Amino acid sequence: MLSLNELWFVLIAVLFVGFFFLEGFDFGVGMQSQLLPKDERQRRVMINSIGPFWDANEVWLITGAGAMFAAFPEWYATLFSGFYVPFVFALFGLILRGVAFEYRGKAQSGGWRKTWDLSILIGSFLPPFLLAIVFASFIKGLPIDGDMQMHAAFFGDIVNVYTVLAGLAVVLMCNIHGLLFTALRTFGELQERARKRARTLLLPTGVLLLAFVIMTYFQTDIFDVRGALLWAIVVLGLVAFLLAGYFSKKKRDGWAFGMTGAVLGLSVISVFVGLFPRVMVSSLGEAYNLTITNAASGHYSLKVMTIVALTMLPFVLGYQIWSYFIFHKRLSDKETLEY
Repeated sequence: MLSLNELWFVLIAVLFVGFFFLEGFDFGVGMQSQLLPKDERQRRVMINSIGPFWDANEVWLITGAGAMFAAFPEWYATLFSGFYVPFVFALFGLILRGVAFEYRGKAQSGGWRKTWDLSILIGSFLPPFLLAIVFASFIKGLPIDGDMQMHAAFFGDIVNVYTVLAGLAVVLMCNIHGLLFTALRTFGELQERARKRARTLLLPTGVLLLAFVIMTYFQTDIFDVRGALLWAIVVLGLVAFLLAGYFSKKKRDGWAFGMTGAVLGLSVISVFVGLFPRVMVSSLGEAYNLTITNAASGHYSLKVMTIVALTMLPFVLGYQIWSYFIFHKRLSDKETLEY
């Protein structure tokens, strides 16, 4: 049976899996809405397709950070102080994107819309890129001392070839995920363009993901810690990635979308599996690793939080499932709101 520490580690992993699965297609649609459409009407259809969902999907990130703060305060403190700069820019991207969605349709001038369209592109690129850098840094290791203080150089410790590769791979994966969501939610020419663009991006994305797995094997210890399980996850991810291309070619958009979501979800799961029972790896020595034991809240706090979470979670999940059901139909270019 799981201890409360292990349970909250799993819950935080689930929240981040949900975030990358759901917000991943939001980011992808946001980026591709500035690259794929041939005219303003198609662009508005793409933005409308995520209109009912994007803000609710961000709640998964907020909830994950809140759970981290409550269950593992030392992890939260070390993480958010050490990654202050990446998190500020990721937050800037989320705010910029949200404002752009609301304001781009408030005026008809070309310059006004181009400004907010560029904001959507930037705001959809920065969060997945920077969050992937943070997650890759978790498993690579950072200079954390005995006081749980992180003394990391921005260039070198945080931003390096390994973490940037992770960031680019996740950004491309989000693009494919978003394109397949567009194919799932639209008709006609835009749908076909989305399918074709998704298949075009599969090869470069696959190359980046393969390179990242190889670098992870040689530059981290997670395959030494959880080798068999991680290789199983890698194989499952490879199968899901290939099936995404197959289903897209067969115009099985729902299945293709599910497969790209599975790749994103398995990627996050692999990070948490490789870390366990650690939550952050110290490059200064194993004695300085943050774990689910030394970074956790007291037993009573975890017990109370568990009761509250189990009480509230069904309502939150029920609401989100209901919203997806209500807005599940495909959109045509005749159904455009002023986004």
